[in-house]
Amino acid sequence: MKIVVAGGTGFLGKPLVDALAASGHEIVVLTRQPAASSGLVRYVVWDPGDAAGDWSSAIDGADVLVNLAGENLADKRWTSAYKAVLRESRILSTRSLVAAVRRATRKPSVFLNGSAMGYYGATGDEPLDESFPPGSDFLATLCVDWEAEAHAAAALGCRVVIVRTGVVLARDGGALKKMIRPFLYFLGGPLGTGRQFMSWIHRNDWIALVIWALNQSQVAGVLNATAPNPVTNLDFSNALGRALHRPSWLHVPRFALRVILGEIADTLLSGQRVMPKRAVEQGFAFQYSDIHAAMRAAIFIPS
Repeated sequence: MKIVVAGGTGFLGKPLVDALAASGHEIVVLTRQPAASSGLVRYVVWDPGDAAGDWSSAIDGADVLVNLAGENLADKRWTSAYKAVLRESRILSTRSLVAAVRRATRKPSVFLNGSAMGYYGATGDEPLDESFPPGSDFLATLCVDWEAEAHAAAALGCRVVIVRTGVVLARDGGALKKMIRPFLYFLGGPLGTGRQFMSWIHRNDWIALVIWALNQSQVAGVLNATAPNPVTNLDFSNALGRALHRPSWLHVPRFALRVILGEIADTLLSGQRVMPKRAVEQGFAFQYSDIHAAMRAAIFIPS
């Protein structure tokens, strides 16, 4: 198949591209930085806000379109300016991709779009499946609007899949990379009370889930990309400490986390217990459902 991936050079996109290319697919990566093509992977420079750019011709004739584009949620404090960047990087890129699909003579049959478990807002310890309504905070509203842009591709004949991703476990990036550092200096521990739930997924399972969704014609709509067993932040921190052979005793106070991270700290402290109901019901098998096994693999086994 010919698969176009927007956001194919990042923490999730690059290993997904590598896995798809290893299976023999022709991959076109839409990127803002020029890069040399290699093997089955070709790089095309794009402007996510320019729906009429030359890059849009790459969509014509593609079998699958995957959109993972968007600035990292945890890279910076959520100032008003950075919130605008987070929003525009997702909304405009998705809108441009749908516009390119609309103009294509031969349209992709599948459009898979990223999203986040932040869609559900602050929900405490209530188990959440894909049928639950959205929250009302900034991240929830962003996810609602982001997903709405992607759903527009369904009217163009695409099978639309929305992947709401939890905390992805891999040592080389994402939230885990930031969490490891204090543990290495014997300063690691739970955030706040530690009682809030964390919904996580090993990156290998995330990649496998995406590829499975692309290949299963009956899979459409929303999938929660989280392991079947969310854990409290206390259990998550204990698993991380054990994997690193470090203690996990120093609680990070709520006020300190708010000072360090800003508004995103509220998301980390409120917790979300997200369940992958639809993926499990439709036959996807997780390799990692135990947090301790997943954490050891994420830290010590190359992903």
